[in-house]
Amino acid sequence: MSTKNRPERVAQLIHERMGELLIRGMKDPRVQNVTITGAKISADLRNARVFWTMRGDEVQREAAKKGLATATGWLRREVAQSLGLRVAPELLFTFDESIDRGMRIEELLQDVKRQDAQRKAESESAAAEGASGAEAGAPAGPAAAAAVVDKP
Repeated sequence: MSTKNRPERVAQLIHERMGELLIRGMKDPRVQNVTITGAKISADLRNARVFWTMRGDEVQREAAKKGLATATGWLRREVAQSLGLRVAPELLFTFDESIDRGMRIEELLQDVKRQDAQRKAESESAAAEGASGAEAGAPAGPAAAAAVVDKP
């Protein structure tokens, strides 16, 4: 049996188990809105980095970070027992900023889309004003002026 993918499989199991523990086992209100987004584990299965995120302001994030730090020993024991690991991996919690970055990119794209639509509407209204002026007999540029001069 190959052990090449074992760290990846164990990391996936840690990710799943941590999510379950936060939903069902944690009673600390500071970590109620925490979502586990991923886990990575060292090749020797001794250190696991658990990525988490949550909606809220910086104060709530700091409280959640402290709540996770407080529960690290219990979470470590529960993960090791449920996965049947001989050595309980050291859990290192890292805030995952990719969700926030993705939301910020989405906001920027929406702003660009709105600005583009606004510019398009402005250019169409300017073109419509120019076309209505040409219909009223006013020349709409050098080609129109040349066309008026060529008529007998």
